[in-house]
Amino acid sequence: MQSVIVSWQLYSITKNVLSLGMIGLTEVIPQVSIALFAGHFVDVWDRKKIIFYTTFLLLISSVLLTIYSLPDSSMQQLYGVAPIFVTIFITGIVRGILMPAHTALLGQLVTRDLLTAASTWSSTVWHIGAVVGPALGGLVYGFWGIVPAYSFVLILYLICSILLLMIKSPGKVALVKGAVEGIFARIKEGIYYVFERKILLNAFALDMFAVLFGGAVAMLPVFASDILNVGPEGLGFLRACPAIGAIIMSVILTFKPPVSRSGYHMLISVFGFGVCMIVFALSTSFILSAFCLFLSGVFDNVSVIIRSSILQLYTADEMKGRVAAVNSIFIGSSNELGAFESGVAARFMGLIPSVVFGGVMTLLIVSATAWKAPVLRKLALKDHDLH
Repeated sequence: MQSVIVSWQLYSITKNVLSLGMIGLTEVIPQVSIALFAGHFVDVWDRKKIIFYTTFLLLISSVLLTIYSLPDSSMQQLYGVAPIFVTIFITGIVRGILMPAHTALLGQLVTRDLLTAASTWSSTVWHIGAVVGPALGGLVYGFWGIVPAYSFVLILYLICSILLLMIKSPGKVALVKGAVEGIFARIKEGIYYVFERKILLNAFALDMFAVLFGGAVAMLPVFASDILNVGPEGLGFLRACPAIGAIIMSVILTFKPPVSRSGYHMLISVFGFGVCMIVFALSTSFILSAFCLFLSGVFDNVSVIIRSSILQLYTADEMKGRVAAVNSIFIGSSNELGAFESGVAARFMGLIPSVVFGGVMTLLIVSATAWKAPVLRKLALKDHDLH
């Protein structure tokens, strides 16, 4: 919800596509900066408590956005759009902590034989939120205004905090005998762990570059406003389309998990994602554009579930915080860097050529990965091994 509201509000104020790209850059800098340190503490502290306290920071950020958007507030006149970027910066810090903490906590709550199924269900639930969120954000903003929209976000964060309190903490992870000590030594160990395991490195790198060049989500407010001529309600629907496709695919994968020829399916799905982005960029039809985004969600979720399963199955539990932190830099940051790349490319190449270029780059990256990474191409999750 908040991402749709913020992007529409910012574009309404600035009418500048580069400002939408700056949203991604403002979020990714703190996220990348804190991620590796967060991974260390996730592996030595209580993961549930880390998630609760950082979620509370998101609630505070939503309070700031609500106050900023009040009709009688002088913040916009005094500070311009700076408060928006401050809250985005805080969100980036929180995401840098939450991503490794969530991933690592899942490994504690679920037995190893159920991790692939758990990753599928986790992805399904997340995408349900991703469907409902953008739709609600656009609809509430469009029909009732920005303050009710931000207030709704605030209420949902409050509910999140309450639900987190209801999870029984599994406690800290026991350190293995002979584990290295010192924060920088442990961070270095986590980085080496990823780079020494080609299956992890190849999966993370593929998704990073595909998302970096292939995503068009950051530019959706411009497509909705200037090309498809739909308002915030239409924007909310477009933002929801990828998640709708992802949910449907999640349901399918719940009954038929991608444990055979997993790497092949991952490569094909990322290739399909790139094709969807190219067709979306060239479309002037709202229905065709929505369908392309729907299919992009279908393809993307196959990749997400396989990559999540690889991380859970090929990473020792006492390393999951640090490995997930490295993954968040590869994957999580690529969303924001991709948003920045999209904004800069749209500014200098033009909106449509920039998205076509990103889609073509995605196809080239998948082709190169399939050629240079046979360990990923031949991967079958049913044959998983920690080594």
